[in-house]
Formats: sequence, structure tokens, C-alpha cells
Amino acid sequence: MGRIAVCPGSFDPITYGHLDIIERTSRVFDTVYVSVLKNSSKQGLFTPEERVELIRKVTSDLPNVEVREFNGLLIDFCQEVGAGSIVRGLRAVSDFEYEMQLTSMNRKLDSSIETIYMMTNNNYSFISSSIVKEVAKYGGKTEDVVPPLVEEALKEKFAQQ
Repeated sequence: MGRIAVCPGSFDPITYGHLDIIERTSRVFDTVYVSVLKNSSKQGLFTPEERVELIRKVTSDLPNVEVREFNGLLIDFCQEVGAGSIVRGLRAVSDFEYEMQLTSMNRKLDSSIETIYMMTNNNYSFISSSIVKEVAKYGGKTEDVVPPLVEEALKEKFAQQ
């Protein structure tokens, strides 16, 4: 079966920071599932299906990466795909407290699944999907923080609004 990891998130939209973590994770694990959270309590800019499609396109050069949408508990998704690890990206110390809470709960739910934290490349440590959306909404430059395909999708989304 090999070593399987899950990189979870909302990815609304995927950024170079996310891609940095996914690419590095793909070098460590045999199979990486990028799991797109379908969060019914949060209205995203892109639908979960659109996010999955964007991620599939920008990770198409990574043969051991599979992109899937999930709903519910992350631990259930990990068990479903046989993952032994969850890989989470950290941008700054401020991310750590929230991540520790998630990790503690996940460990209570299934102590056999380890959470691994990976520091984002310093070039991307200031990037968040929320900031990217705000900049794109007002026509700001996003080419240095998202792939061209995502930049185009952002422009199309905001042109429709």
C-alpha cells in the first residue's frame, strides 16, 4: 500500500503556499490525497467542484497526488483512504495554536494517524486564500501568489459578480 498522507484544506483558492506544501509532501510520501473540505457552514468563492478541478490541473505534474472532495470528519477521510499521516502547513506561529487544537482532537479520534507540520517556504508565508481573494476582487496583482490558471479563474469569478 505504501506511505499515504492527506493534505486537507478548503483551498479557496489554491495558492503557491499550498502548492509548496503539496509538492514537498509528494516527495516524502508514496501517495498524497489533497482533500478539499466541503464546508456547508462556509460559503466559498469557488464551489468545491471548481476547487478540485483547479487543484487537479495545477498538480497534474505530480503523479502521486490525488485530489478529492470530502465532507465530515478529516479522520474519517483518512481512514477511508488508508492514510497514516495528515500534513499541515504552517505559515507563522499564529497558525500553531489552532493547528494544535485540531491535532489534539484528531488524536483523540484516532491515535494511529499522525499529524506532521511543514513550514511553508518563507516566500509564501504571508499568503492566505482570504488575502488573495481580497486583492483579486479589486484587480490587484496576484500572479506571484497563485498559478496563472488560478489567477484567470479569480478574474472570471469577480467579473461575474
